[in-house]
Amino acid sequence: MDTKPTSIQDLNPKDKLTGKVVKILLAGIVVDIGLEVPGVVHISRIRKEPVNRIEDVIEIGQTVDVWVRQVFPDRKRVELTMIEPLKLEWREITPGMVVNGQVTRLEKYGAFVEIGAERPGLVHISELTHGYIDSPSDVVHVGDEVEVKVLSVNRRRKQIKLSMKALTEPPQKAVKASQMEDNEPQEPVPTAMEAALREAMERSKNGESKSQKQRDKNASINAELEDIFARTLSQSK
Repeated sequence: MDTKPTSIQDLNPKDKLTGKVVKILLAGIVVDIGLEVPGVVHISRIRKEPVNRIEDVIEIGQTVDVWVRQVFPDRKRVELTMIEPLKLEWREITPGMVVNGQVTRLEKYGAFVEIGAERPGLVHISELTHGYIDSPSDVVHVGDEVEVKVLSVNRRRKQIKLSMKALTEPPQKAVKASQMEDNEPQEPVPTAMEAALREAMERSKNGESKSQKQRDKNASINAELEDIFARTLSQSK
């Protein structure tokens, strides 16, 4: 907690407190946490390993770190645990949520990320980044802090599937030169009627050109003949 609680109404599950052991019972211990009522730690919540005899691991007057499990204001009761609770319980993990975690192990098929749950989640190699990679180590390394998105949760099999690429934008595809050319304005394709008209006009132009050449040629020949006739008459006189 950021501020010290003044009453049990201020307590919330998973709040961390520091207290002093004031009594040892057969089934647990009583801890003074500085409030109007002490807290109780069950023997099964003293440590992860089994405890057969509490006096072997706990002493009266010992200062201990505890976390709030449950609070019952009406009954003036606070249940505590000395085992640090999970950051995320199974019921709290839902598809779509985004969490931070640390890469703890790499395999050929992906990377395991510790997100504070009972087990690490798996980021499959196909969910590490956009595009193909040969190995997860191409993207992440053990110890890296990463942000991941929960894809699915299987509480029965205790599996959490995560994704990193779901939180990044896919790279924009390069525009191909052929696509750019396709976008350039194209000359409209003439209709069959327009094509026939153009062809007729072209033939007409060619015909006119040939006729003019023929007339020019005939004129030249006529002029040459007139000249021959003129010289012939001049010589005969």
